[in-house]
Amino acid sequence: MQRVPNAGFPPELAARLKELWGTPVNLYHALGNNPPLTAAWTEFANSIRHDSRTPRALREIMILRTAQIARSEYEWAHHLRMARKAGVNEAKIAALAAWRTAKEFDAKERAALALTEAVMACSVTDEVHAEVKQHFNDAEFVELALTAGFYAMVSRMLDAMRVELDPDVRDYRPRLS
Repeated sequence: MQRVPNAGFPPELAARLKELWGTPVNLYHALGNNPPLTAAWTEFANSIRHDSRTPRALREIMILRTAQIARSEYEWAHHLRMARKAGVNEAKIAALAAWRTAKEFDAKERAALALTEAVMACSVTDEVHAEVKQHFNDAEFVELALTAGFYAMVSRMLDAMRVELDPDVRDYRPRLS
């Protein structure tokens, strides 16, 4: 059972959410219990999603890996749809839990996934950083680390609030191993 009620939004925030996301999902309605923080979250999430220069498909596989590690069915279900739309193929999605040995991933993707796991573990080693820097510049490193960190926070907030899965994504089967 969800721990906070789904809330409405003040008119200005409701308009911004509609502009950015269309109909707000349950996560935003749960966050809506604190409108100022929901507004800040919204703008930060929008920047990560739309102002980043790294490929969207790369960031979506990072987000899916974050969902797997956190065992976040909600995050997985929503981002599975986004990953597919960004061009992530089914073979890559199916192989994600075994990315280290799966032939579907190239060196850049492996570096980003290593960073994702390191951020999730709060342990980005010099070796992981060096691997990422072989493929990405400093601005891209920041983007990728922010992506992993933000979606780690998303999964933790979903868990803390026990946000219920939205009806339109309930048919997506999670691969959370």
